Amino acid sequence: MKTAKYLVPDDYMADPAVHVFDGKLYIYPSHDRDSGIPENDNGDHFDMKDYHVFSITDDVENGVVTDHGIVLDVKDIPWAGRQLWDCDVAHKNGKYYMYFPLKDKTDIFRIGVAVADRPEGPFIPQPDPIRGSYSIDPAVWDDGDGNFYMYFGGLWGGQLQRYRDNKALENAAFPADDEPAIPSRVVKLSPDMLQFAEEPRPVVILDKNGKPLTAGDTEKRFFEASWMHKYNGKYYFSYSTGDTHLLCYATGDNPYGPFTYQGVILTPVVGWTTHHAIVEFRGKWYLFHHDCVPSGGVTWLRSLKVIELEYLADGTIKTVEGVKKQHPN
Repeated sequence: MKTAKYLVPDDYMADPAVHVFDGKLYIYPSHDRDSGIPENDNGDHFDMKDYHVFSITDDVENGVVTDHGIVLDVKDIPWAGRQLWDCDVAHKNGKYYMYFPLKDKTDIFRIGVAVADRPEGPFIPQPDPIRGSYSIDPAVWDDGDGNFYMYFGGLWGGQLQRYRDNKALENAAFPADDEPAIPSRVVKLSPDMLQFAEEPRPVVILDKNGKPLTAGDTEKRFFEASWMHKYNGKYYFSYSTGDTHLLCYATGDNPYGPFTYQGVILTPVVGWTTHHAIVEFRGKWYLFHHDCVPSGGVTWLRSLKVIELEYLADGTIKTVEGVKKQHPN
């Protein structure tokens, strides 16, 4: 049975975004620090101030992981408030674009962009966040035809429940259990990669009967941690169910969806959050994720892991069994 490998044993890194650039695998994680504030649904226990970049040149399971150091710091972002949560990076025309969620000076999450000449940075932030951006967990998909799409959104501390039709609500609102679940969002990026090219759209996930997943279906519906990859011509939208601690996936025929729910990628791990990336490297597919085993189960100090991912003949993903979670929720 395959076992997961810890990638950065000497520091707490989480929420990995992973890409292959110029034949080398790059990992873009968030960086966990304990704020000293008791854990709460707003994430105030996270004191996340910077990003590192890591790379692997050869074998993922046994190769050397290189730390390229701090590539973006909150103090260098003009509009910064606090909490640099998970980021992602895309490459276009010789430039590398880092997309990051950050609370502005009014404590509202926006999504910013920083630009670099190399995949390992350093990244220079733009003076303002993306116009019309909100919430967290940006994940960018290069569709191979010149178009790039961002998937984003997260509930509870991620503030997605504060928006409807891309407009802020006066009060946060959650649907009833039998109503459609709050969806993540997808939006095409502008040609210069610095803005949205359109209004963000809902990412609709359907059950096997073609009906949208409901808010009460907490073991299947979206909560946070969008990721997109493609396998055998199909689009695989994967995500975390949040408070039920599962990584799930749904498949579709285009970047906008709709996507049909298929199953569980990863069962619960030690800790609260589950966040991941899926990438092919040197002929193998890998699942990058995190858990809280090295911190002794402290649920906001997370460590990066990787394990080989397997597909069955029909394109379904073989479920990875996570370490049993140790959390009151």
